[in-house]
Amino acid sequence: PGIAAPSPPNCSAPACRPRQLRILLLIPTHSYRVADFMAAARKENAEVIIGTDQTLEALPKGATFVVDFADPETGLRQVMAHCEQFPVDGVIGVDEVTLTLAARAAKALGLKGNEVDVVAAAINKLEFRRTLKDAGLPVPEFKHIPAAATAAEGLHGLPYPCVLKPTGLSASRGVMRANNSGEAEEAIRRIRDILDAPGADGAPALDKDIIAEAFIPGAEFALEGILEDGRLTKLALFEKPDPLDGPYFEETIYLTPPRLSEERQADILRAVQSAAGALGLTEGPVHAELRLDLDADSGDNQGPLLIELAPRTIGGHCGRSLNFTSGQSLEEIVVRHALGRHFEADLSDEASGVMMIPIPNGGTLRQIDGLEAARATLHVTEVTISIPIGGDVIPWPEGFRYLGFIFAVAADPDTVEAALRQAHAALEFQID
Repeated sequence: PGIAAPSPPNCSAPACRPRQLRILLLIPTHSYRVADFMAAARKENAEVIIGTDQTLEALPKGATFVVDFADPETGLRQVMAHCEQFPVDGVIGVDEVTLTLAARAAKALGLKGNEVDVVAAAINKLEFRRTLKDAGLPVPEFKHIPAAATAAEGLHGLPYPCVLKPTGLSASRGVMRANNSGEAEEAIRRIRDILDAPGADGAPALDKDIIAEAFIPGAEFALEGILEDGRLTKLALFEKPDPLDGPYFEETIYLTPPRLSEERQADILRAVQSAAGALGLTEGPVHAELRLDLDADSGDNQGPLLIELAPRTIGGHCGRSLNFTSGQSLEEIVVRHALGRHFEADLSDEASGVMMIPIPNGGTLRQIDGLEAARATLHVTEVTISIPIGGDVIPWPEGFRYLGFIFAVAADPDTVEAALRQAHAALEFQID
């Protein structure tokens, strides 16, 4: 009392203004999702810094820097050096190749994230199976085929039918079913050729191991969720109406909500929560793939069996199929979580879906007909093409890029599925 309070500082001065929140996206330049994540961060009024594998000259100084994703030690040094000059408030690894580096960077910077060894185990198909088995969770019979093993050694003890997979690739690349030893030997040879060939990043895979596991019959589903301090929030549960029985596993249609009982949906959510707990995942987005035997008369029905649980969002442009009541996109929810902000996870009452346009054959894409008709299909909201005219079209299991994506929204999943198939039928691709 009697003493005048100090005058408030001149808050127009730069030192008085709070720094805008800043998010670091670790993302390869070949990713489908660069634009969607950048748009999400900007909509959240967060400054974006992109760590990527090539120079992006279109962005201003400080907004991008080159990161070596293949060498974790070098990559971490590059991230820390840049963040010393441009501090960040959250780190997001957008694609499989960036996830372990994102975990290392978040830990070194004292930011929200998962433990490095946990992320590494989740994205390695062999370690994923071993971890779930050690935790007492149901897994199919599986076998490790090391890079040094001959085909004959690798075949010993294999169950049939089985699915052979590279332990470190994603998007169903190199995944093949074998019904007998001859098919398995051919699959091993073919997978090793794939591992030695350049991938989406232009380089061969570093991990040359293969896992073989007993084929899991049943319908396939995908769960999109987000973890907060170990607690799983469901963002969406997708049904995959097209059978995925092999010999290759190119995905096509995702529908939400699934035409599945509430009880079965709850079983899937519990299975994913249990797997996340067994792995030790506690923070950020998760994308789970599961199989469920819908035959009620099956005597050995074990409930949902996980195929994978990756600490990232769904691949490709598939996230665009989700419509949340908050108006936020899937990427905005992930950005908000990384920045410690509240998010709303309720989906719209309408059904939605996406078709990853199947590849009919390999070659060079020369012409696309029927785009206008496909886009004019009732309930279709968007049709995008991913491979440019003159680009290479590579079928699965060697391939890793879809022709494009078709999106639809309607009152129910049946109508969405019909619209996606009608739009796809309107498209004709000339591939020489």
